[in-house]
Amino acid sequence: MIVVGVGVVAAMNIWKLPLALQRLEAELGFGLVFSGLLLGVIQVASMLGGLLVAWGGERFGLRRLLMLGLILLALGSAGGAVSPNPGLLLGTRMVEGIGFLLCTVLAPALIRVICRPADLDRAMGAWGSFQGIAIMLSFSGGILALQVLQWRALWLLMALLAVGMLWPLARWVPAGPVERGIDGRGSLRKILLTIKVLPPWMAGLAFACYTVQWMAVMGFLPRIYAAYGLEALPAGLLSALVGGLNIIGAWISAAWLQRGRGATGILLLCFAVMAVSSVGLFAVPWMQLPRGIVGALACASVFSLIGGIAPAALSRVAVDLAPPGGAVSAVIGLMQQLFNVGNFLGPFLLAWIAVQVGGWQASWVMTCGFCALGMSATLALHVRTRSVNPSLASQVVRHQ
Repeated sequence: MIVVGVGVVAAMNIWKLPLALQRLEAELGFGLVFSGLLLGVIQVASMLGGLLVAWGGERFGLRRLLMLGLILLALGSAGGAVSPNPGLLLGTRMVEGIGFLLCTVLAPALIRVICRPADLDRAMGAWGSFQGIAIMLSFSGGILALQVLQWRALWLLMALLAVGMLWPLARWVPAGPVERGIDGRGSLRKILLTIKVLPPWMAGLAFACYTVQWMAVMGFLPRIYAAYGLEALPAGLLSALVGGLNIIGAWISAAWLQRGRGATGILLLCFAVMAVSSVGLFAVPWMQLPRGIVGALACASVFSLIGGIAPAALSRVAVDLAPPGGAVSAVIGLMQQLFNVGNFLGPFLLAWIAVQVGGWQASWVMTCGFCALGMSATLALHVRTRSVNPSLASQVVRHQ
């Protein structure tokens, strides 16, 4: 649970931005498209360095680099608090991105090392909920804090929170056998062996198809609700509610996997419901209907709740995708690089579409397109694991 807490704190540092975007735009002088870049740039390090971090975890130890990630998050957030212009703020977000990368690549691998096999489904389900927990806490706590604080003070508070997680991580989380490290050549060999097989690539693509839309929708959800005439406080609290529902989806996914449900069917259901609910959120003219905010809230809630199934299911599958002699951290690192391409592109694409059409009404084209691609990647993962490794397929498509 402490390792999951590290993931929550790392993600809270990422999700502190959406609520403060309008203040940042007014104070530092930038527009909607740059806001999308600012939301997505946090993922640049993850796009480029997932496998490098996996190698570092194998070489120097998972827990040690997890602590380094928290330190970088704190430094980036503190640097952002004193940024005088958009360019420097963008740079500090990239530092935070490196810290976030370290935390989110290495935490699942560390959980697998220290967790009893009988508890692994529940543990990975808990890990799959870290983003939803972070959004709920960031959006609810952040919007309340911004009623009395400047955004720079919120950045400093988040830096202190990251520092505060160092002690429990060092005190109570066992290092695990990986912490002793192996020689650099051996760890590189394990990573190269892992990335030669196709299933981690298919799982990463499916994850990217989830994150590209979820990151974009949640990143701009306070802004979308503001278009309905809501003030910042209710818009932020409603966004926190929607983000928190993602936790329930992760728990549902973990429970289904624990009972033997196949990950393939779970993921296909997830993408199908996300597509339908995103059409309801964006294509239906709720603003022209009496109490249309209720319909928009319902669609966003279904989108987030069912969407929470995907990261929990894919995180659980990922720890079993390493080939014999491969590295779990390499699977996670490769998936991290792929799905963070989605995290990077999602907000930018959604903002670009909104600017082109003068509103959010065409955004469903992007979400539905990636849902279709995600379903294709899921089916490819199903077929590949069955044909290459029947024992692995029993984990991925159990009882299908």
